[in-house]
Amino acid sequence: MNKDSKIYIAGHLGLVGSAIMRLLRTKGYANIVTRTRSQLDLLNQQAVIDFFKEEKPEYVILAAAKVGGIIANSTYRGQFIYENLQIQNNVIHQSYVHGVQKLLFLGSSCIYPKNASQPMGEDCLLTGPLEYTNEPYAIAKIAGLKMCEAYNQQYGTDFIAVMPTNLYGENDNYDLEKSHVLPALIRKMHLGKCLENNDWEALRNDLNKLPIEGVAGNASKATILNKLQSYGISLVDKKVSVTLWGTGTPFREFLHSDDMADACVFLLENKSANDISDVNSSDDNLELKQKMCYLNIGTGKDISIRDLAGMVKTIIGFKGDIVWDTTKPDGTFKKLQDVSKLNGLGWNAKVSIEDGIKEIYNKYVYVKYFFVV
Repeated sequence: MNKDSKIYIAGHLGLVGSAIMRLLRTKGYANIVTRTRSQLDLLNQQAVIDFFKEEKPEYVILAAAKVGGIIANSTYRGQFIYENLQIQNNVIHQSYVHGVQKLLFLGSSCIYPKNASQPMGEDCLLTGPLEYTNEPYAIAKIAGLKMCEAYNQQYGTDFIAVMPTNLYGENDNYDLEKSHVLPALIRKMHLGKCLENNDWEALRNDLNKLPIEGVAGNASKATILNKLQSYGISLVDKKVSVTLWGTGTPFREFLHSDDMADACVFLLENKSANDISDVNSSDDNLELKQKMCYLNIGTGKDISIRDLAGMVKTIIGFKGDIVWDTTKPDGTFKKLQDVSKLNGLGWNAKVSIEDGIKEIYNKYVYVKYFFVV
């Protein structure tokens, strides 16, 4: 890419898209095109056609998606598969039609089978059943990845896909109904700390930033306590507890969004779909690997949810109890990605999980508008 290349970032307000945009601007890329959801509905095929005709971007970063944690994935199964398929189909196809030089598609580690061997290499895709709770989202992401592969093969496009592990960072989603595990842990324990310190000013400030199901900081104490109780943040006899789903035994890998952005820009600036296929073709099953235009992005290290909860508790300074609701699902037991191929291309993660949590909690508390929903 040149510094004046026109780059369209779909999903520039989200966790990954905003991190990529910050990094591109820091590196001197000034011709960045963005649209909010109200300005461009990516579910609307004609609107996407009109946008590409008008703007003619040279590079496209497809970071827009409907995302959420285990609760959202289980509840909105139809929306997750429909909306993600629609967004991908519209943006990827119009990128081909309008001659985009390179497209970067963001997938997810949930594309891999529930019982995939660990760590999960790129070649374990489609080798077994998916985790049921996020199956619609995973199927949509697999379709997007395969669409990139198919267009590269038939049309000679340069579309690459990256499969990030669990992400966290600035502009994360802290909505307790829809958030992923780490932001949910941070917010729950922060609210728990506010309760145990009887710090209603801080608690009301939090709810004013992001109300919980319409309950904002101006609600009565009884209303707030009832709403917090419904999300497992309880005050009983002056003792505070936070209830978390599952047993806490599953392991997860976490990558800071700034590291994710760094990896994406590294690939955009230095690698093509052919480069990635070449890396993948070094293994067995040459015919399969030569088609693969995707790479895992992660740290290569994981942590149990129980240990993660303990780390977050310590960093935040919450002193109450953590209760595990074992009637709720755990999800996949282990999802560690094999990132050796990306490392072999010259990129490695830099931010440790502990340093990353300290940084984002500091921003969570002190940045006025830190929430994205």
